Amino acid sequence: MFNRSLKVTKSQLVIRRLLATVFSSSLLIPNFGSQPVQAQVQEYCQLSPKAVTEKDNLRLAALKGNADAQKRYKQILKQHAQEIKACRNRTWPQNQAIWLRLYPCDAQPGLLDQLMDRIINRGYNQVHLEVFYDGQVLLPAASNPTIWPSIIRNPGAEKVDLLAMAIKKGRERGLKVYAWMYTINFGYSYAQRRDREAAIARNGKGQTSLYVVDNGTHVFIDPYNVQAKRDYYLLVQEVLRRRPDGILFDYVRYPRQSGSDSIATKVTDLWLFSPATQEALFRRAQNNKGLDLIRRFLSKGYVTAADIAEVDQLYPQEQEALWQGRTLSAAQKSLLNPNDRQPLLQWDLWQLAVAHAMQGILDFVALASHPAQQLGIPAGAVFFPEGNQLLGQGYDSRLQPWDRFPSSLQWHPMAYATCGDVSCIVAQVQRVLSMAKPGTQVFPALAGTWGESINNRPSLEAQMQALRQFTPQIKGVSHFAYSWQYPEHDGDRKFCRNQ
Repeated sequence: MFNRSLKVTKSQLVIRRLLATVFSSSLLIPNFGSQPVQAQVQEYCQLSPKAVTEKDNLRLAALKGNADAQKRYKQILKQHAQEIKACRNRTWPQNQAIWLRLYPCDAQPGLLDQLMDRIINRGYNQVHLEVFYDGQVLLPAASNPTIWPSIIRNPGAEKVDLLAMAIKKGRERGLKVYAWMYTINFGYSYAQRRDREAAIARNGKGQTSLYVVDNGTHVFIDPYNVQAKRDYYLLVQEVLRRRPDGILFDYVRYPRQSGSDSIATKVTDLWLFSPATQEALFRRAQNNKGLDLIRRFLSKGYVTAADIAEVDQLYPQEQEALWQGRTLSAAQKSLLNPNDRQPLLQWDLWQLAVAHAMQGILDFVALASHPAQQLGIPAGAVFFPEGNQLLGQGYDSRLQPWDRFPSSLQWHPMAYATCGDVSCIVAQVQRVLSMAKPGTQVFPALAGTWGESINNRPSLEAQMQALRQFTPQIKGVSHFAYSWQYPEHDGDRKFCRNQ
């Protein structure tokens, strides 16, 4: 139903001490000599340091042109791919992904090989590759028909297709490569175009997201705007031309605000004040009374008993104001006095406004995922487990109605809660599972690093062990992010150091 309320579920958990399960298996891997060496796949399907060193030496020698090393390197890639696949098939979770951002420097010879080797060495079998973020796209400048600039803009590199290269290098190692894209957040470059001004979302205070988000690169658009839909649809189609193994849509929401503004309690808090959103809202009216009251509510943020009486006089042939999703009981219909009807109409108009904003997100995700579903490529939505909450008389300002995402989409909740232990992380995932329809693939995203706590977050091991104990039905988990696990290497790649 269009105008339904979002419910809050609360979980109270007691987390017990958890025991890690160790898995190991053997693999014969050739080295530079003629004798094979035995390597161990360690816990979480991670390759042993010895196996990693052998492969890295082969990679470096192959990069220098050693033909024998090139042959052996290709062989070891296949063997590691087979071993990791076998290990993941026997080890929870069956799918383990890592989030990755590429930089122009990664196009240099051998760097993608090193990068993908490090990922497979850690036991991952899937990569979530960021292909659209901060208003730029991972497409070659020479074949980029979208409105956004290419990430690689170096002279002489116009034909470099880093996305296609990454997909190829990943698959050589048995990695599935998903394209990860910002969605409602189009980036600052989009806002600089005068011909796209009407597509930028605005609240009732006359603000765009540039005024409410600390990071000035985040520009959120009106999901009802036809031009914005066309621009994004073309972008998705171009990404899918590279045939990734899946596609993920992030920022499927409105801006996150801070302080008291983190809860939307009045119509001016909502992103309803761009032309397309308003026109779509007015079309939800089912009679003249409904349209008139919607206009008054949007312009003032409320309706009075005097407004209701005036609308009654303007349209005497109509009994009650109607719009999509509004149904009235016999008792409600019997209320004739405008003073008695005012609280009910005020509440119903507020619920209409919130539902309309949320429906824009749902419709945009459906549009964005359509090309992938036509091609049989898995699509998923990335969201905050708390982004859909009803808070008192208000709503979380992100208005992220993830519990209404279809089960045909993968659900990727970002379980990033911090409370010093794993309890709040498990609670977030359990909340999502409680709202998911049967058959929905829930693929939690965890933030952290292996072997140590960071930013008040337990280690990845601790988080994984907790999820395995309390939510064993989950088949996949992802880790944010490569830059957290290898911060120095990420910085070197970003600034082309030590290459």
